[in-house]
Amino acid sequence: MAPQQKQNMSPDIELNLALAVVASSAAPLLLLDGDLTLVAVSDSFCRAFEIDPGSVPGRSLRELGSGEWNIPQLHSMMKATASGFAKIEGYEIDLRRDGKEPRRLVLNAQKLSYGNEGSVRLLLSIADVTEARIAEKLKDEMLKEKAILLQELQHRVANSLQIIASVLMQSARNVQSEETRTHLVDAHQRVMSVAALQKHLATSKPGDVELRPYFTALCDSIGASMIRDHNQLSLDVTVDDSVTSADVSVSLGLIVTELVINALKHAFPADRSGGRIKVGYQSKGADWKLSVTDNGVGMSAGAPAAKPGLGTGIIEALTRQLGALVEVGDAKPGTAVSIVHTGIAQIANPVRSRAAV
Repeated sequence: MAPQQKQNMSPDIELNLALAVVASSAAPLLLLDGDLTLVAVSDSFCRAFEIDPGSVPGRSLRELGSGEWNIPQLHSMMKATASGFAKIEGYEIDLRRDGKEPRRLVLNAQKLSYGNEGSVRLLLSIADVTEARIAEKLKDEMLKEKAILLQELQHRVANSLQIIASVLMQSARNVQSEETRTHLVDAHQRVMSVAALQKHLATSKPGDVELRPYFTALCDSIGASMIRDHNQLSLDVTVDDSVTSADVSVSLGLIVTELVINALKHAFPADRSGGRIKVGYQSKGADWKLSVTDNGVGMSAGAPAAKPGLGTGIIEALTRQLGALVEVGDAKPGTAVSIVHTGIAQIANPVRSRAAV
């Protein structure tokens, strides 16, 4: 509409147009003047709040219904909007009516420009978000309940793993076969690595696992059961502030367990003194590197390749799952094994080990 046409529009035409627009709105709308007297309301408003359309024109906002719209704070904000000092956006109220459940409403109001400064019109739109708020509350309660159940499950799983680990260790002490004892001790350490993760998950934020305390607890557990003399052999952890998901941390923990057990079994024969194993982890964005380094006997260049054991297979599978590569090198002295992820999915190389794990 051209500005000249708008200025020449008669008040009656202007009013009729406003009434038609408001009345036909699918959303609850109220058109008010500067004194907060109702000029028009939409049929949808009357249906939603059970108000007789014939009783609306000429009444004030305070008088709507049975007085449930007589809300002092809303009245003050509407007057400020009429004066041009404010604009109501996303204002939430609870509409309370006798014999009915409260309704949660979101209000938006603005002053309309009619070209005639003496004719103030306010447009108030109303959205009933009661059901949405109830759904959000139920969702929050379900998430809280789920978190409690998950924490309880983690606690029970951790306890069960501890019991299994204890049974395996007790069995290892009682068997006569050295080979069987070795397999039971290995199984004990694998169970303990998962138990350490479960214990750490129980005290971590959902979905987040801090690797430094996790690897530290894991290596403490391995060292406590497999290192007889800590003055003769040390197991150190150097990890940055990296945080990762639970499923990735499980894979990393199992890899650390296998590599540390491998070093303890083969890097220091004949009670070799001054032994040191270092577990390290650093990340930068999507790139990360997990390393286990020892100062043991290393890998003999002329030694025949050992038949891959269970541990080697576990490392290969987990590395492939993480999309990383395995690098095995000479630590001079000793051996350095690194699991390297460069942010691009890769096929892991076969893991070479000094002996079958």
